[in-house]
Amino acid sequence: MTKLSVNINKVATIRNARGGDYPNLLEFAKKCMEYGADGITIHPRPDQRHIKFHDVEDLSQFLPTENCEFNIEGYPDAHFIDMGLKHKPTQVTLVPDPPHILTSDSGWDTITQEDFLRPIIEKFKHHGIRVSLFMDTDETLIRKAKELGAERIEFYTGQYFKDYPKDKEKAIEKFVNVYKVSLDCGLVVNAGHDLNRDNLAFFKQNLPELAEVSIGHWLISDCLYYGLQNVIPMYKRLLV
Repeated sequence: MTKLSVNINKVATIRNARGGDYPNLLEFAKKCMEYGADGITIHPRPDQRHIKFHDVEDLSQFLPTENCEFNIEGYPDAHFIDMGLKHKPTQVTLVPDPPHILTSDSGWDTITQEDFLRPIIEKFKHHGIRVSLFMDTDETLIRKAKELGAERIEFYTGQYFKDYPKDKEKAIEKFVNVYKVSLDCGLVVNAGHDLNRDNLAFFKQNLPELAEVSIGHWLISDCLYYGLQNVIPMYKRLLV
């Protein structure tokens, strides 16, 4: 069964709107675990517009656990690297998003950025932290990700989300092809960005060995209608 990692950035956004500590991020993460989430994902950005740096430290006090992984994603500048090495999540997902970007919208060019990525990947792995690279569906770049030492890739699925309502077979085609290449290379495949209750099951059916999905915006939004205790099982059922 594919693991569900809940991205709790949006919960931090709601909290920050009032300047207090409600909803409490730690309490929300614990509830996610209680209701069946397999992991917690956060994406701290330099401007701290949702996840604050103290949140990373607070969450690291009880994550990861035997039953729930901790995934920190973001652009690997010096501060991100230091934060990851200090708090030792289960996984870091390296994302090529500069500070001004609203949300992640593309994968790494592992060829032109080889010299930048290789030592960072080596550093995290040396400290026992699993490394995943945020990637588009480009076979050459995927193969290069493996060569650089990445253990996993996370498919950027924003384009899948856009194309799915028009032609779901066409929307999934590139992912299926490159997914097979990734497995042949020895990479483990994750996915994330705009996966939701409408398109998730079809994605999973076509990528049966998908290891993990990271879902935030849509899952948290669904909680407004159905409640967290119902939403996490809903998403889990789509991943069987």
